Amino acid sequence: MATCKIAVIVGSIRKDSFNSKLAKALEKLFPADFSFLHVRIDDLPPYNQDDDASPCAEVVRLKSDIVAAQGLLFVTPEYNRSIPGVLKNAIDHASRPYGKSVWNGKPAGVIGVSVGPIGTALAQQHLRNILAYLNVPTLGQPEAFIQNKEGLYDAAGQIGEASQKFLQGWVDAYVAWIRKHA
Repeated sequence: MATCKIAVIVGSIRKDSFNSKLAKALEKLFPADFSFLHVRIDDLPPYNQDDDASPCAEVVRLKSDIVAAQGLLFVTPEYNRSIPGVLKNAIDHASRPYGKSVWNGKPAGVIGVSVGPIGTALAQQHLRNILAYLNVPTLGQPEAFIQNKEGLYDAAGQIGEASQKFLQGWVDAYVAWIRKHA
């Protein structure tokens, strides 16, 4: 069976990012025919339309990583009730120049973890609005607003028993979504 490559875009660039940890732990719940490429977004310059005709190497790499993937997995925190600026910057770079978006038609899933009880609900909704405009078919259900609390991970840093069933269900729905749309 061919491998399904997923581009993982983590909206946090913090060294000990909760969302990066979640992304890596979720990978263990996927079938063996899925592989993951963590897309680097921390070195991108601020988006400037003047650079569209001659993008820098970091932007070319970003676009190449997305083109090479069969699906997208956004794992993002919530900053001030929305998505982080670094994530929006990456989305803007890969969607330009106008009419040449590399996001177009790539199926996606959106998830995130936060210390707050509503997880990343508002950031996920804002991200879904952006992805809808970019023609990225995005898994709608189940939604997963994860709170970073006791039991989310086990002692080895993997998804803990208390969260296993719910997150496995989310991964299974995401896998079916990718297989249907990729």
